[in-house]
Amino acid sequence: MKFYVRFKGPEETPFAGGHWKIHVELPDQYPYKSPSIGFVNRIFHPNIDELSGSVCLDVINQTWSPMYDMINIFEVFLPQLLRYPNPSDPLNGEAAAMLMREPKSYEAKVKEYVAKYASKEAVDEAGEDTESEDELSSAGSYESGGEEPAGTMDDV
Repeated sequence: MKFYVRFKGPEETPFAGGHWKIHVELPDQYPYKSPSIGFVNRIFHPNIDELSGSVCLDVINQTWSPMYDMINIFEVFLPQLLRYPNPSDPLNGEAAAMLMREPKSYEAKVKEYVAKYASKEAVDEAGEDTESEDELSSAGSYESGGEEPAGTMDDV
């Protein structure tokens, strides 16, 4: 099963104010195997591939348990990943090096990407999503998107 979720960057981080469209794919073995998740619109983070949006699988697989459900990904896992990047296990070497050598420059670049690629409008334009979507919930960090028609998924 494949679907999208709208996700807001956690407050008190350089990602605050950002809005991302997250591609979620549940494997046949779910919940015993972790879902695959990826950012559709661009994000600058050591553990997220800038071009594909893929999130480092080790990060998900190490912490995944069948007791978790999808809400854990969007209320705990992704906010923690954005709050506490791991530059020693990078998918984005530039972001990892910048975070370790020049943390203030890293934070500035994250904020630049948020402004450029993570506006509410950017989420609506990300990928090939043609469904109209409601405003993001101000009470939570996620909002469920609809299922995409077959054949319109971007590879993430």
